[in-house]
Amino acid sequence: MRRRVVVTGLGAVTSLGTGRRELWDALLAGRSGIAPVGSFDTGRYSVHLGGEIKNFNSAGKILRLGAGSVGRASELAIVAGRLALEDAGLDAQKLDGERTGVSMGTTSGEPREVERFNDLQIAGDPSRVGIGFIAQYPCHVIASHLAAELDVAGPNIMIPTACAAGNYAIAYATDELQAGRADLMLAGGSDSFSRITYTGFARLGAIAPERCQPFDKNRKGMVPGEGAAILVLEPLEKAQARGARIYAEIAGYGLSCDAHHMTASHPEGAGAARAMERALADSGLAPGDIDYISAHGTGTPTNDRLETIAVKRVFGNEAKKIPISSIKSMLGHTMGAASAIESLVCALAVSEGRIPPTINFEEPDPECDLDYVPNQAREIDVRYAMNNAYAFGGNNASLILKRCEA
Repeated sequence: MRRRVVVTGLGAVTSLGTGRRELWDALLAGRSGIAPVGSFDTGRYSVHLGGEIKNFNSAGKILRLGAGSVGRASELAIVAGRLALEDAGLDAQKLDGERTGVSMGTTSGEPREVERFNDLQIAGDPSRVGIGFIAQYPCHVIASHLAAELDVAGPNIMIPTACAAGNYAIAYATDELQAGRADLMLAGGSDSFSRITYTGFARLGAIAPERCQPFDKNRKGMVPGEGAAILVLEPLEKAQARGARIYAEIAGYGLSCDAHHMTASHPEGAGAARAMERALADSGLAPGDIDYISAHGTGTPTNDRLETIAVKRVFGNEAKKIPISSIKSMLGHTMGAASAIESLVCALAVSEGRIPPTINFEEPDPECDLDYVPNQAREIDVRYAMNNAYAFGGNNASLILKRCEA
């Protein structure tokens, strides 16, 4: 029998707030963290909105490595990690370092370091890049920096499967705990706001000019954002032994890669459907058991239509009975952090019996005809929550969290 894995700590840094309570309260209130971009000039673009974390300051929160010694995505991850440990009632200085691991996801790693490199090259002053560049740029450093900050030496991995990376990281951490290779895992995702990412999506014509409206008939695109979320995972018996608060249990997960196109989704949502089917099978659940679905829900015309098709394909007659919402309507798309933040939200939905809305939903789309929890949070008994995440390259990951019943 495999070990049962539970969520005992939640930490987040987002455009809607820092810490689980600030984030959760803002989401339930339907507030938006999307605003005009402030970190760089968007005058050359036709779009100007972003989900940036305003006035982020890591001073006093990065204790071993020191603020300013790592890139922004690493800073976000470290702050989220410390918040998660504090929320779990764990003293970071008393962790069993050899049995504590880190599993993280990202889309871009530390893109601001690349931007600085490019700016100096264009300015004709590449000597100012410095030898520290190579230690700060590669995406694996986010997980490494978090481990170094906490002085832990257990399993350590970075999974760069783009917008599904957070779910992949949580799935990997669950495997490590179930296999007995660790007794505590910090799992999640982190990405910083970046000109590189913004330019790419702007050139694709994928950024909404005014607001993010997932599943609405008049939706016009996604909005890039940034953030980090970390979940503390541990075996049930260890959590019970120390009297930990348990938010939820990891019921199972499903992964797939449809390999249809570098950026386009499969036209029938085949990969997304397989990920959901595998998550249900891994969890030993039937479609009718799911009480809430946290949608990938980017707000692009194609994604939302195909996600609806995939949900109908998997859930059949149950599809219209299950509330589905997209918090990207409020946070924007936080890339590799997105599904980690959404998994954190699913854990809170299971724990508190409430689900956040999809804001900016005004006109139903005949092709998106499910219950998207429009504009108002809802109280509902959530026994099982499914979190869906789909990424470029056809990387799909569905995670199911459930109420923990000993």
